[in-house]
Amino acid sequence: MVREGPAQPAPPPKEPYPADKARGAEVILNTPLRKWTFFGGLIGAILLVLALSLVRLGSG
Repeated sequence: MVREGPAQPAPPPKEPYPADKARGAEVILNTPLRKWTFFGGLIGAILLVLALSLVRLGSG
């Protein structure tokens, strides 16, 4: 898309996002299914790294 007309100045910088709001995130594991899914994913990632490292060592 091409604009027609003279160039316009950049908009003024916005206020930075407050740090107390940025730190407000939390992991909500309030049901057993969510807990199993979360920990299963962690264990799966660790097993994947171990399996790939064993395959790499075995082929080298």
